[in-house]
Amino acid sequence: MKIVVLSRNAKLYSTRRIIEAGEQRGHEMILVDHLKCVLVIEKGHPAIVYRGKHIDNIDAIIPRIGASVTFYGAAVVRQFEQMKVFSTLESQALVRSRDKLRSLQLLSQANVGMPKTAFASTSSDIDSLLGAVGGAPAIIKLLEGTQGIGVVLAETYKSAKSMIEAFMDLDANILVQEFIKEAAGADIRAFVVDGQIVGAMRRQGAEGEFRSNLHRGGTSQVIELSMEEKRTALKACKKLGLNIAGVDMLQSARGPLVMEVNSSPGLEGIENATKVDIATKIIEYVERNEFVH
Repeated sequence: MKIVVLSRNAKLYSTRRIIEAGEQRGHEMILVDHLKCVLVIEKGHPAIVYRGKHIDNIDAIIPRIGASVTFYGAAVVRQFEQMKVFSTLESQALVRSRDKLRSLQLLSQANVGMPKTAFASTSSDIDSLLGAVGGAPAIIKLLEGTQGIGVVLAETYKSAKSMIEAFMDLDANILVQEFIKEAAGADIRAFVVDGQIVGAMRRQGAEGEFRSNLHRGGTSQVIELSMEEKRTALKACKKLGLNIAGVDMLQSARGPLVMEVNSSPGLEGIENATKVDIATKIIEYVERNEFVH
């Protein structure tokens, strides 16, 4: 098969591993920087030009779209879809997953557990905003944040109020979420490929850090998910239309609570923790769809 990996950096662990896994299984792997694609839109002949040449005869694409370029990345994926090329990540699912507010609304509709979350556009009713999530301590998140950036813990009511006012004065869109104390600075990530959980790890935040992101000094270890955690992760992916995803959950007294569903999850942390060759699982998923499209 001729498989395009949409990625801006060939040196990234995830990109490198996917290309290696595809080549080991005999496929022609092509790296394409989606920001350098020119989309040609005309009646009956959608096309993509990359480095002066038309991209054609492609069997599948594996998008690795960064959060900062979601708009253009989704447009490129959509163009491949119009060219009848199979994608491991549908353009609509990518857009849906990157809109944190919309994602949470959809997960709520599907009765997926999550921390109590509140959203408002004005600072005139901060008391109601904080009251809806149980007061302080509370988590304040930028809607556009990623990898733990733009996520702060307000430990007191006074600090929460001043942080919310500051963000709103900057016209930043924020979510306010309840603080799950019993999670103790840890979360779990379930890695899903084609409706199957292929690996899971527990991530523990660094000393004095409530965020468990590995990019922020957290550590990880392999875990066995409970049946409820498995069901929650798979239901979240299904509702958002994601065939490959990292589902981040908190372990709480009332069961697993989904914080986020990542549509371009990194492979390094999960492969190192679980010793599972997840890159090959992704290639096998592409192979299963070779004759479907």
